[in-house]
Amino acid sequence: MTTASPEPPVARRVETIREHHGDRVVDHYEWLRDKTSPEVLAHLEAENAYTEAMTAHLAPLTEQVYDEIRTRTQETDLSVPSAYRGWWYYSRITAGEQYGRECRVPVRPGEQPPALTDGAPPVGEQVLLDAEALAADADFFAVGSSEISHDGTCYAYAVDTAGDEIYDLVVTRVGDDPTRTGPVGEVIDDAVRKVGYGLAFSRDGRHIFYSRNDDAWRQFQVWRHEIGTPAEQDVLVHEETDERFWVGVGSSRDDAWIIVAAGSKDTSETWLLPADDPCGEPRCVAPRREGVEYDAEPAGDRLLITHNATHQDFELAQAPLGSTSADDWQSLYAAAPGERVVGVDAFEAHVVVSLRRDGLTALAVMDRTGDPVGPDGSGFGPMRPIGLDEELGTIGVGDTPDYGSHVLRIGFTSLVTPRSVYDVDLVTGDRTLLRQTPVLGGVDLGDYVQHREWATAADGTRIPISVVHRKDVVADGTAPGLIYGYGSYEASMDPWFSVARLSLLDRGFVWALAHVRGGGEMGRQWYLQGRRLHKRNTFTDFVACAEHLVDTGWVASDRLVAEGGSAGGLLMGAVANLAPERFRAIHAQVPFVDALTTILDPSLPLTVGEWEEWGNPLADPEVYAYMKGYSPYDNVAARPYPAILATTSLNDSRVYYVEPAKWVARLRERATNDLATRPILLKTEMVAGHGGVSGRYHAWRQAAFEYAWLIDQAGASA
Repeated sequence: MTTASPEPPVARRVETIREHHGDRVVDHYEWLRDKTSPEVLAHLEAENAYTEAMTAHLAPLTEQVYDEIRTRTQETDLSVPSAYRGWWYYSRITAGEQYGRECRVPVRPGEQPPALTDGAPPVGEQVLLDAEALAADADFFAVGSSEISHDGTCYAYAVDTAGDEIYDLVVTRVGDDPTRTGPVGEVIDDAVRKVGYGLAFSRDGRHIFYSRNDDAWRQFQVWRHEIGTPAEQDVLVHEETDERFWVGVGSSRDDAWIIVAAGSKDTSETWLLPADDPCGEPRCVAPRREGVEYDAEPAGDRLLITHNATHQDFELAQAPLGSTSADDWQSLYAAAPGERVVGVDAFEAHVVVSLRRDGLTALAVMDRTGDPVGPDGSGFGPMRPIGLDEELGTIGVGDTPDYGSHVLRIGFTSLVTPRSVYDVDLVTGDRTLLRQTPVLGGVDLGDYVQHREWATAADGTRIPISVVHRKDVVADGTAPGLIYGYGSYEASMDPWFSVARLSLLDRGFVWALAHVRGGGEMGRQWYLQGRRLHKRNTFTDFVACAEHLVDTGWVASDRLVAEGGSAGGLLMGAVANLAPERFRAIHAQVPFVDALTTILDPSLPLTVGEWEEWGNPLADPEVYAYMKGYSPYDNVAARPYPAILATTSLNDSRVYYVEPAKWVARLRERATNDLATRPILLKTEMVAGHGGVSGRYHAWRQAAFEYAWLIDQAGASA
């Protein structure tokens, strides 16, 4: 006897009218926005119960995938230590524990960096932050920012126990300090609540700078707090009144400056405050100019500036340390064709430039010659590349806090190479592999291969795809496949290694990363061609990549699944409407699928600051019509859809849970699917945020469930 499938929850229909530019829209599911409503919470719980019932048969597969992730991961581990001001700093985690510890030991001449011995912590270890103990029985725990004071005696960190990315600030005493009494390790200040990202100590350690959010979750203020005093006495250092702009705060690598930076999607501005004069007035490096983005990096006697004032793909410039105008910027290096200057890291004798080149990340170094800033000399030698030998991969500057160092720490990863940490001698160019994250469980990384494919978009643009699979998979049109995409905010989805992904590859999957327009992989123009009134390129590029995988035989036409999160979830919703026949199943993670409703509401986090990314549909009828034409929720139609799993979190402050909740309700109302074979599911984490659950074992279980569902939908369970 065949067991009947459970009936899905049916959301009550309540008319909500929205009218803009003469267009009247009836939304029957907007009432789901009130997460304090018992009816809303009951509906989400009912959706969770339905998802659990519809995926009950996946329990053994989920457990198998979870065991594979755990077996292949070194559960007791210690990061590569970094030396800074007489201490080795590192992170450490122990098998069976959800969270790790931030630790340090003194640097002793002639001794090797600290390491685990039979799993035991290094001798003389001081624990700065014990997240496992602090989390205790909390359903959610995350540390936002953390910072050590210049003299090493105070440690500050910010904690979120709800998942909403609003943090409480804690300062502990971690070293001997004649100005303070009490035992080492005690909390000396926890007066400041509800802070954002970014922390910076004054030079003397008496003050700490932090940010606050406004009611729309925009980080808009920087405050100064004197440690040990009531928060009511804190001083406002900077407030950003333009609702397009967010602010952040941090310290320069040379420890001389507090940096306050403000930026919208198109424009930025930076202020500097001497770290030894925390009560002074910040100085603006260059007043903002609409459409000009720049970052300022103090570098001893000068400023290093990356900017797009004269070059679309940015250039590196320098200016006198006291400069207050872009007129002082002297060009050092402009992006060559096919390049994008991304950023700069300054050291006492060298400058490291981060680049994008031909769709991939790159690094280069320039030696400082000691010449003064000015027209008679640049003060820098020629640019030299820092490279590694793989066709595809991601390289970037690692943890190198010492301004005087001649050794640069870099990180590298690819689709077939676990994260690897190197030290590069910037004088000789020699590099030393310090550690490659181990992959246990008998995995032979030589069994996997990666390569680059190129799809052709409807307008003739070539779209890069990074592909990985087992060596024994051939392009005969039979393999299951997963294609992943994002394509917004100029964020580049560069190749990375994943232990969890091995559970797909070992079941014969071809895994593909589509580098669609709207991201930054191929330079600034790549981004501009995938936003505002060009946003549809993101979606059609992704479909072209999916078609390429099928047409070239890498993936079977009926075994391709897709995945994307946040703005990548918008991509998932859009392609579900645009080309539902191309995908067997879609996993939309915290998906931005009710984009038009959100961007029309200035009180929400993803609105005023987002108008530069998406356009302003409130003010511009053309933008309104364009967004309405692609917003996934607004375009659900009576047609067969792929199987859909939407995952979200109740406390997500970036993309509210209501977007996937409404989307799923409308999909069920209109889709012509057989819900028994192509289900439409919603899974809400009731205590979590934009990144999902916290704790590594919880995260592995979440990933195992999601992969088990995709494996099952692609017919690769065996």
